[in-house]
Amino acid sequence: MNCNRKPAFALLMVCAVMFTGCTRTRMVARRSVDQPDYVPEIPSAASQPLRNGTAGKAIVALPAGENLRTNSGEFPESLPTRAASQDVALSKTTLSGNLVPPEGASNAENPDEADSGSDPGNLSGAAVPPHADQTPSSQGTAQPVRLTGFEKPAAAEIPETALMPTSMRTTTAAITAGHQDGQLPLLESAASVDSESKAAVASTPEPLQFDAVVQSVYRSYPLLQSAIMSRDIAFGQQTGASGAFDTKVKGASENGPLGFYETYRQSLGLVKPTYWGGEVFGGYRIGRGDYQPWYQERQTNGGGEFKAGVQVPLARNREIDDRRAELWKAGLERQLAEPDIQAQLISYVQSGSYAYWDWVAAGEYHRIATQILRLAEERTARIESQVREGFVDPPELTDNLRLVSIRQAKAADTRRKLQQTAAKLSVYLRDSAGQPVIADETQLPGFPELLKSQDLSLESDIQLALQRRPELKMLDLVRRQVQVDYSNAKNFLQPELNAVLSGSQDMGDPTSSKRDKSPLEAEASVYLDVPIERRKAKGKMTETQAKIAQIAAKRRLTSDKIAIDVRVAHAALVSAGEQVSETALALKLAEDLAERERQNQEAGASDLLKVALREQYAVESAEKNVDALKLYFESLADYRAAMAEDQLNR
Repeated sequence: MNCNRKPAFALLMVCAVMFTGCTRTRMVARRSVDQPDYVPEIPSAASQPLRNGTAGKAIVALPAGENLRTNSGEFPESLPTRAASQDVALSKTTLSGNLVPPEGASNAENPDEADSGSDPGNLSGAAVPPHADQTPSSQGTAQPVRLTGFEKPAAAEIPETALMPTSMRTTTAAITAGHQDGQLPLLESAASVDSESKAAVASTPEPLQFDAVVQSVYRSYPLLQSAIMSRDIAFGQQTGASGAFDTKVKGASENGPLGFYETYRQSLGLVKPTYWGGEVFGGYRIGRGDYQPWYQERQTNGGGEFKAGVQVPLARNREIDDRRAELWKAGLERQLAEPDIQAQLISYVQSGSYAYWDWVAAGEYHRIATQILRLAEERTARIESQVREGFVDPPELTDNLRLVSIRQAKAADTRRKLQQTAAKLSVYLRDSAGQPVIADETQLPGFPELLKSQDLSLESDIQLALQRRPELKMLDLVRRQVQVDYSNAKNFLQPELNAVLSGSQDMGDPTSSKRDKSPLEAEASVYLDVPIERRKAKGKMTETQAKIAQIAAKRRLTSDKIAIDVRVAHAALVSAGEQVSETALALKLAEDLAERERQNQEAGASDLLKVALREQYAVESAEKNVDALKLYFESLADYRAAMAEDQLNR
């Protein structure tokens, strides 16, 4: 009887085992986390991993072809996966993220593949080597081996993320040790492309660099060209002021044909003002007819009279006069055009810099939005498969579709901002013909590397800025103009005392029997003219002295402001650099947490709500990092403006 019971009991046990194997995958999602050693098996790779393990442990599946990190920070080309008809034993993970697959998870159903140590999901065809330390467990089963490639890296070894701006993949070297392409699992960078994409990238326009925008401002910005025309304006004013020294031709024809005395007088002469305040004159005249006895000097010999002379100032107008004062002020005005052009150039380059970094930042925001959208879209197909298999409820798919819609709207908004900033940038970005150029999205270069802190020397830069800044040059030139007015006003305090020397010679037949006009005549004269009160001169002097005092006060304030501008820009630059480093680290940590949450969600140890929160934190960290980078390079533009580095050579 015992012999009959044993086969029946054995048959009953076999049936129980088969029943348990068929229902294990459905029950594992509902098992308590207090079961420490249970490792379920999934009948197909299409089925998603389920939640299991002790508190603080999770089951993590390895999606087909997914790249994971190694200890060195690099990614293996591929990891083993299973075909739909093969069973896969899930690996355990600890809180540190170390995956521990069981040693027995081999291709038992395909001896050829098991013998070769390869896997059909391994794209490279290479076997995954086990850890060297393999010891049997106390229960007689094979001790699981630890794959060192799955260990969580330290904070300083966190790989770069796709949400991180391009520049930070090289700037924060202490954070990005060991990783080559700046990729996190499941989140590729916008710069990573396959071989076919690389061929397409080769035909795209080159990235638009910041120097190209600055060169465009120098070359084609309309307001700068308008400012440059002030050179011609100042030159015209100087030329007009020098017209006071033009040689003048004077002529007259005075005739009296009717009356008792018939007279006919013709004259022509030249007058040349001199730079020392006097003038030189000369001319010819002829007088015929019957002249009044008291106007006999108007009559000349038959051939007319030649006359020449010079006027010399003896007091007023000797050192300076109105003509020279206007000429000197016009010359200073011409010099004043250069710092005025430089001041406008600095302002335009600074505005163009803001427009450029706004455009670059908008490109980074758009890249972040598209990356996070792609994650949600890629997750949709997997959740649909899980819903069909009955592993998750349909509302989770609905929630993910909601995320997709929200992120699509966000991507559309960032695309709008990118297009708007590109349009604003076209005000400063122009071709050789001066036409605005709309920068394409493919020309986005990302943020460049940051400056080294030792490249900035605050005190020496302040002194250099005081020498370069056009505001001080402009005030100095204006002060010199006012000083010219003061000197001219002081000149009017002196009496107008002029000496005139002249000589004349009549030619031709004498018109008088006395021949009194035939000899050479010479004449010397002195003329005096002085106002007694001289209030005009005194009032002008008081006015100009007050203006000079005003300019001196403005110059002191301007010097202080220049030093403050440099200090403020320097402080902003240093602070923004620190913000870039800290937000870069926060971004890497947030993205690492988001990636681990995605892995846990795929394994069934998390849900979509936690994944969405982690991804949102990663997006916020990425946007804060972009904000810090934008602030840094705008501060750098402010520092460039404070240092007056831009100057237009004539």
